Amino acid sequence: MTFAELDVLRWVHILAMVYWLGGEWGVFQTSYNVTNSALSLEERKRHMETAYRIDILARTGIVLLFPLGLHMGKIYGFVPFLESGGALTAMWVFFIVWLGMTWAAFIKRETDIGIKITRTEELLRYPLIAGIVILSVMAFLGNGPILSTEGTFWYPTKMILYAFALCIGLFLRFVMRQWTVYFRELAAGPNASIQAKLDKEIAQARIAAYIYWITISGICFLGATKPF
Repeated sequence: MTFAELDVLRWVHILAMVYWLGGEWGVFQTSYNVTNSALSLEERKRHMETAYRIDILARTGIVLLFPLGLHMGKIYGFVPFLESGGALTAMWVFFIVWLGMTWAAFIKRETDIGIKITRTEELLRYPLIAGIVILSVMAFLGNGPILSTEGTFWYPTKMILYAFALCIGLFLRFVMRQWTVYFRELAAGPNASIQAKLDKEIAQARIAAYIYWITISGICFLGATKPF
């Protein structure tokens, strides 16, 4: 039995998307108990731990989606620069390092080193987001390293939506990172000011989460239908 490279990549790509979308829903639901001041601090911390354990699957999916998409794009002929010697390997090495940082931050969660790793990983996203947007716009203009013409514009559109999703993800990651900081202060005793910050940020995060899901669904739709 043999498997086509594209089919295997597509299968992993679907799994990554499922874990991304499903994981975000799990974190969303768990957040209600994390910020519920009627629960004991220990109970809220248990829910926070559950949220972190669910979220790592979503974060893994997020990181894997882009290199998988680029790899499939190479096979489709959209990303010819990856055909040059060592370019594909270098691309995967970069994203594996990124994934390693994501897991290191998870393993060291609720520690100072974990917060530092998370912040460093977040800083790496800014140039990545800018690069994705620039490459996508150049593809629409027909003069970039990503080849796209009429009938294949769904590909750079997916890239732009992915970059937008990363922006929303940065905000959601900030909210979750702040949980660690806030719960350290709540451990010292009830703090109305900290609780108010939690309530405000989670309310904003829930609005962002709905936009997040719509964006993710849009990415799925474009990949499945390739409408333009």
